[in-house]
Amino acid sequence: MELEALIDEMRKRAAQNVKLGYKVKFLVDDDVIFWDGTEHPPVIGSDDLGDANTTITITPENLQKLLAGKLDPTLGYMTGKLKVEGSMGVALKLTSMFGD
Repeated sequence: MELEALIDEMRKRAAQNVKLGYKVKFLVDDDVIFWDGTEHPPVIGSDDLGDANTTITITPENLQKLLAGKLDPTLGYMTGKLKVEGSMGVALKLTSMFGD
């Protein structure tokens, strides 16, 4: 799945949920996906908009699995398939948005 398709899927998920209230940066290989959850619906795109409350490092394949519900976020963190820097609480809020 290409970066834009991942971003589109994230936008769909975000629109169905409550306001996150935080900024999250996803480092996906050499690309960035920035989720500005201080707006509703959130602004999600490939522009790096600066500092975030939480930064998540993940491969495109694992992000696709996460969005498809085939990778449990907690298990992904525990097994090193995704790394979290910054607020773990914000990362935990995202888990409900990625679940099916």
